[in-house]
Amino acid sequence: MAAKLFKFLIAAFVLGALVYAIPNCFAQSTPQRSLLLLSKADHILAIVDPLTLNIVARVPVGPDPHEVVASTDGKTAYVTNMGHGDSYEIDVIDLSTQKRLPDIDTRPLFSPHGIAFEGGKVWFTAQDSKSIGRYDPATSKLDWCMGTGQDWTHMLYVTADEKKVYATSAHSGTVSILEYVLQTLGPQGPPPGMQGKSPMDHPMPAHKPQWQWKETTVPVSIGSEGFDVSPDGREIWTAASDDGKISVIDTATRKVTATIDAKIMGANRLKFTPDGKYVFISSLRNGDLFIYNAASHKEVKRLNIGHGAAGILMDPDGTRAFAACTGDNYVVVVDLKTLQLTGKRIDLGGPDGMEWAIRQ
Repeated sequence: MAAKLFKFLIAAFVLGALVYAIPNCFAQSTPQRSLLLLSKADHILAIVDPLTLNIVARVPVGPDPHEVVASTDGKTAYVTNMGHGDSYEIDVIDLSTQKRLPDIDTRPLFSPHGIAFEGGKVWFTAQDSKSIGRYDPATSKLDWCMGTGQDWTHMLYVTADEKKVYATSAHSGTVSILEYVLQTLGPQGPPPGMQGKSPMDHPMPAHKPQWQWKETTVPVSIGSEGFDVSPDGREIWTAASDDGKISVIDTATRKVTATIDAKIMGANRLKFTPDGKYVFISSLRNGDLFIYNAASHKEVKRLNIGHGAAGILMDPDGTRAFAACTGDNYVVVVDLKTLQLTGKRIDLGGPDGMEWAIRQ
């Protein structure tokens, strides 16, 4: 009887060890260069091997993920969670261990959406707070925010020197250009006790230039949401879902220099190719991917990729573009040399935001 019990315990131990080991046999490490994909349907961040296009890990995130960015060292991913209008959550994922870390609480800024990582800090739009915020991972604190005064401040772009921030506000139909500039403050009043006396009776205080954020609001079409900055930094292109028009803004003059009546109804996202030659625009309404020549402002190709095209991501090496077909539960791959679909795709429930993570 004792011998049978001993054999039973040994068998149970071996079985338990196998059950524990089998999942780990299939676990894959995060590639040095990873493609990050968000699933709205499954509430996960998918880590993808860009060579095989296989999903190597699925990390749970919050209930309404929209955009994702990776830290400069490629070790951490940050995911904005809209929470359907009442969230104050940015999810943090350790890409090495493929595990979720404690969330960032963005209060008093609500509905984080657009996101960027520059200067070691996380920049994000707070859509329902009409603001742009910044979080410092080193101190675990929000260290700066600025209101745009515009409705539905949505997508975001921060220049590498952190001196310019661009954001679209879809419901107001504007692009906010925030610039960190050296400004001299206006005249100050006379010193205490000298009010009402001649300026000759006292010296005016010195006016020292100070670094200040200055906002310029550029009107574009209502529904302007997805946008991008040209690789040379000279132009901003944004597409409007309401009237399907593309607005081109000169970043030096801060003015619209061209309006293209593209009729891309339901326009959602817009991206330049790495060489700046083409501009890709997705449409949630008809699922087409529109390709424009950046110099001539003419449409050169239209690819039907599904029933609801959303996020777009370029491969920095200039070979491929990825486009999320949210309604069809997959991501397609476009050959940037031929401007044709490659036939390859990544299956994922309700894909949207995408980004690269390159581990240093």
